[in-house]
This record gives sequence, structure tokens and C-alpha cells, in this order.
Amino acid sequence: MPLTLELIRADVADCLGEDPADIPLDENLVDHGLDSVRIMALLERWRRDHGVTADFADLAEQPAIEAWAPLLGAA
Repeated sequence: MPLTLELIRADVADCLGEDPADIPLDENLVDHGLDSVRIMALLERWRRDHGVTADFADLAEQPAIEAWAPLLGAA
């Protein structure tokens, strides 16, 4: 199953213990509590479950779901 914006949002929300509706698509996720350790955990999950090939530096450079979507191959 390919990643979608909503699946990325749900995974980020799960990682932060938040409701997906509270996670913005276009805002810096660091401002919402996402740190480098959590970004790595998400990236490893997406690599394992969805075959993502993006690297940590790509995600850390622009930590927003809308910026991540093309890097993660989200539909």
C-alpha cells in the first residue's frame, strides 16, 4: 500500500500521541514536538512497510507533511 498524505499524517500523529486532525500538513512538525529520533523512527517504519528510499537529511531539512509527500512517494 503506497503512502498517502493522510497516512503520513496518521503516522506522525501516532508518533506524537496526537489526533491526526491536529497535525497540519503545511507547518513545521518540529514546532509540534517531532524531534530527530521520532523522524528516524517514522522513516524506518516507512522504509520497512512502504519501501521508502528517502533519507533522514531530506526529511529533516523540511519537516512538514506536504514537503515530505513527494520525497516519500506519497500518492
